Amino acid sequence: MNILTAEHLSKRYTEQYLFEDITFGIHEGDRIGLIGVNGTGKSTLLKCLIGQEELDQGKITMRRNLVVKYLPQNPIYDEDSSVLDNVLKGNHEKIKILRDYETILEKLNHSEDVSKEYQTIMDKMDRENVWSIESEVKGILKKLGIPNIHAKMSILSGGQKRRVAIAEALIHESDLLILDEPTNHIDNDIIEWLEEMLKKRKGALLMITHDRYFLDRVTDKIFEIEKGSLHVYQGNYSKYLDDKAQQMIDENARQRKLKALYNTELEWIKRGCRARTTKQKFRVNRFDDLKNAVKTESEAEMNIDVATTRMGKKIIEMKDISKSFDMPLIKDFEYTLLRNDRIGIIGPNGIGKSTFLKLVSGDLLPDTGSVDTGVTVKIGYYKQENLIFNEDIRVIDYIKDTAEYVHTSGGETLSASQMLETFLFDSVKQYALISKLSGGERRRLYLLKILMESPNILLLDEPTNDLDIKTLSILEDYIDVFPGAVIAVSHDRYFLDKISEKLFVFKGQGDVEVHPGNYTTYTENKHRFVKEVEDKVEVKEVKKTANKKKLTYSEKLELESIDEVIENLETKIMSVEEEMETSGSDFVKLQNLMKEKEDLESELQEKYDRWAYLNEKAEE
Repeated sequence: MNILTAEHLSKRYTEQYLFEDITFGIHEGDRIGLIGVNGTGKSTLLKCLIGQEELDQGKITMRRNLVVKYLPQNPIYDEDSSVLDNVLKGNHEKIKILRDYETILEKLNHSEDVSKEYQTIMDKMDRENVWSIESEVKGILKKLGIPNIHAKMSILSGGQKRRVAIAEALIHESDLLILDEPTNHIDNDIIEWLEEMLKKRKGALLMITHDRYFLDRVTDKIFEIEKGSLHVYQGNYSKYLDDKAQQMIDENARQRKLKALYNTELEWIKRGCRARTTKQKFRVNRFDDLKNAVKTESEAEMNIDVATTRMGKKIIEMKDISKSFDMPLIKDFEYTLLRNDRIGIIGPNGIGKSTFLKLVSGDLLPDTGSVDTGVTVKIGYYKQENLIFNEDIRVIDYIKDTAEYVHTSGGETLSASQMLETFLFDSVKQYALISKLSGGERRRLYLLKILMESPNILLLDEPTNDLDIKTLSILEDYIDVFPGAVIAVSHDRYFLDKISEKLFVFKGQGDVEVHPGNYTTYTENKHRFVKEVEDKVEVKEVKKTANKKKLTYSEKLELESIDEVIENLETKIMSVEEEMETSGSDFVKLQNLMKEKEDLESELQEKYDRWAYLNEKAEE
């Protein structure tokens, strides 16, 4: 059943259409991935669907009472409020009930008589189902690495705030969940957890993401925006790639047939036709149509082909380097970079990965140890943050500041304008102000500037956060033939699998482990190691059990009587519960009974454990 229908949508930005006359529907249970080159209007389309931006033309129809939840790329937070307040955003009544409940508990701890308030707030908690909501919020935030639900948003890091926004999007039930780059700035373990959450979730999903494993495992339909049009593909990302490849094969065959016909008509035109008869006029018109249909020049495709600077024998040597800020990030680390190293760096956020790149590049000095860099080394450093753009200059002027011309690996010389064309900046975009570019287009421009400097060492800090899938694919191909070393920090598992042959795993407290292979190899080895440890523990337990002595005389007597002890404790607990129900407004008595019940339950649990142990030993 259709829950949303979009008909003939168009949106223009400056002189160009982002998308034009597109029509699609979203059905119950759809899991849709929205892909396309940066700057094609993906985020704009999402904002149009929820009414944050106006369409130039078109109509969006939603099912009555449709509940839509939207997570933007850059969520807005109330910095002065708590994590819990931000997660329960909009549920003011539930937030108030939880605060009142916490106040009551505080008074209870000071033995104040708040029996009437206590009963009132308990009734509200039951009526509004606040118990389960609080438990669910705590569970989700714990999984996301944020255990303190009362912490102020202002003290959280950017990555932690992003995770709070994810929790807020997941906790509220919705018929259609819309996510814009949900995997940005979160680490691999959380991405894998989010995958499972979204696969289990009921309701439709529409999301933009460049994480290809994530797309493959979560989606069952792909929407692709390309040259202003929207193409719909059934199936996940792997199926999309198959269908796209077949589509390109079919298109090439069609183009070959058109070109053959075009060449025949061209010969006829060259012989000097005289368009007097109806038949001749028809052939002239057909020639014009063919000329427009045939791509006489190859379609613009992004291609990275830049010559690198020659590199000598000495590259980069790290000797016993250590670096701390509030805690140790890198401790006594040694490594000699090899000419063709392909290194991926993984680990939780805030653990020192970006700091490591800054040490390698020389932007930071180690507290102890040394980083010795060869004189011929030329580093191209793609940084994650603090991009400095003069937004009032044109795209082409920004590139010309680096070089008017650049040499390719094949010895060709390309102008700044030609290099921009290879990076999918057409003549209109080249003369646009940088302020008019999308975030992803700025990142692509920044990457081009770095590569035009002809580096022989590449340091990449989270390149997968803002680059689109097409750009990432081309970057991966470039890295494959790049004649120097590459070190990349990334949470994108697909990217790590494609480019890395070695992993630096940041474990915390300065510990950095070096593992051979890519990300999948590392995780498989890790799971195998965990399984081996579990098997060894199991064997030890079996041996331990086998070596147990028989029951002693006193243990036999204890086993014979323990059933009766357990039964007596259970009876006492039931008696206390009945007394609690009849205690009325005697709040002091109620407190004493609650304490007595807790003590009895604790004793009962101990007896249960003892009963299980004695029975197991008796069986042995």
